[in-house]
Amino acid sequence: MTNPVRGNSRYSDYYRAQGLSAGRSAAIPRTLDGAAAPGRDALTAAAQGDHKAATSVGDIVVPMSLDTAEPDVLAPRPPGPTGHPVLDVVVPVFDEERDLEPSVRRLYAHLRAWFPYAFRITIADNASTDATPRIATALAAEITEVEAVRLEQKGRGRALRTVWGASDAQVLAYCDVDLSTDLAALLPLVAPLLSGHSDLAIGTRLGRGSRVVRGAKREIISRCYNLLLRGTLAAGFSDAQCGFKAIRADVAARLLPLVEDTGWFFDTELLVLAERAGLRIHEVPVDWVDDPDSRVDIVATAKADLRGIWRVGPALAAGRLPVSDPRASPRRARLPAPGPPPGVPRPLTFGVRGRDGAARHQFQGLVVFGIGLGLTTGALALLDVLVPGAGRITELVALVVANALATALRFVLFRTWVFRSPRPAVASPEAAPVDRAPENHA
Repeated sequence: MTNPVRGNSRYSDYYRAQGLSAGRSAAIPRTLDGAAAPGRDALTAAAQGDHKAATSVGDIVVPMSLDTAEPDVLAPRPPGPTGHPVLDVVVPVFDEERDLEPSVRRLYAHLRAWFPYAFRITIADNASTDATPRIATALAAEITEVEAVRLEQKGRGRALRTVWGASDAQVLAYCDVDLSTDLAALLPLVAPLLSGHSDLAIGTRLGRGSRVVRGAKREIISRCYNLLLRGTLAAGFSDAQCGFKAIRADVAARLLPLVEDTGWFFDTELLVLAERAGLRIHEVPVDWVDDPDSRVDIVATAKADLRGIWRVGPALAAGRLPVSDPRASPRRARLPAPGPPPGVPRPLTFGVRGRDGAARHQFQGLVVFGIGLGLTTGALALLDVLVPGAGRITELVALVVANALATALRFVLFRTWVFRSPRPAVASPEAAPVDRAPENHA
């Protein structure tokens, strides 16, 4: 089996030290002294520790440690324009008494060192039965930027909907409590949302540049699930279930009421709805190390995901979901809608966005292509009848004229038959002053 490490020299060095090759198969791994190497679980656990140590507070701020964070002596951060935190990072937990405190302290230290604006860390406890609520309350009492929320029902989607729906931050994010994703990707995750470039951002373990350490079973399951999403829901994003995502608060206010799932399918449903609404989803390749102590039930999660696909797919196909562009929210100025490239006049475009009617458009486009092909082929056949033995120059002139006519015909058919739907209202000149009015009075 091929080693699961991809592109990370630090992990490659670690495996070479154990007598393994980072790019070759090894049936019986051996250490340098010839003894049998540790199993996959031991190697994954060691890599997980190395991954966490790489972004520990000792690498960022000296001499602060994980156990002695003192928020009162640190300089305050500038809040957002409304006076509220700019970023709210939610950490959903269920019976995580062992990992909660060190993970929250490491996340807090990283944000203090690298995030330039006011932030909040919200611990969302999903009906834990161990000491997790007590630890969360203690952290909230000790660190000003940490809050604890207790929910009496389980479900990651329920936790995110509750906390995000009540948050006053401009950007809402979440990460898994095991911090399997390297925190160095957090600022690249939220930066496109703060600048207004994108509406949602996700970490991806399957994109180019991602560095992932995990077993073959989880790798295969993850790739098969995302392949299934592309085939059934026409998803364009690469990784639906990576526990590292962010969304603009104004967009979340419009999308969250449309999301029905309260468990693991919450992420997928949110992303599918956002994509169908024409929102821009930014993807960040991440360094990710599997947690060998993960409590995720793969079988139960897979069943819930399949039920979610079965529910959302037919609803989208039948148009039963009220998906509209959340950028039309009156809470903020409308973001520029994607349009033709600079320099292309709008009368020469077709004003089509999204996937509505995609199957019909594809079929009609194929018919138009056939008409154009028939026109050019027929021109050569007609030339052969009218001018037998015509030279190459004559054939070339006939092809140029036929292609020009075919191009004009294709354009007319696209405008009048294939894309005959009316243009969106936002493209009309009368609607422009309405969109600019709030900006002039701000």
